Amino acid sequence: MLHPTFATPDLTTFCRLDELGLVAVGQLIEPDRATIECRVVEDDPWCRKCGVEGVPRDTVTRRLAHEPFGHRPTTLLVRVRRYRCGHCRRTWRQDMTRAAAPRAKISRGGLEWALRGIVIDHLTVTRVAAGLGVSWSAANAAVLAEGKRRLIDDPARFDGVGLTP
Repeated sequence: MLHPTFATPDLTTFCRLDELGLVAVGQLIEPDRATIECRVVEDDPWCRKCGVEGVPRDTVTRRLAHEPFGHRPTTLLVRVRRYRCGHCRRTWRQDMTRAAAPRAKISRGGLEWALRGIVIDHLTVTRVAAGLGVSWSAANAAVLAEGKRRLIDDPARFDGVGLTP
């Protein structure tokens, strides 16, 4: 008989948030939706303009659709810290590029799930949008942009392709 060793339950690891540079700090499970409250792991206190260390100013929230868990759309509610430079008065937010592209509505994990669903599982954009809990146009635009980035904009996409004698 096997004697498995179990670890303490960890929502951050289970939802693959650590890959996105996020840590889970709370959850809200509803019958039709799950929301995971997150924080950005890495501090980003250095001013990008003058290099002086900024002081925390406040936080803003950013909502990202994420891959569904338990057949319900999952939303990441990310608390992002804002900083202000005492020298040049510039303000900025923590870097979230590991979690999502700027102005994106879908996390990188959600986008990966959507691409797998369309390419491997042959889901429609409507099913993907329902799984993510976003509109059809948001899902379609995100999938097309990521497909273009990965396939069309890849300069090495034809490497190894040649004419056979």
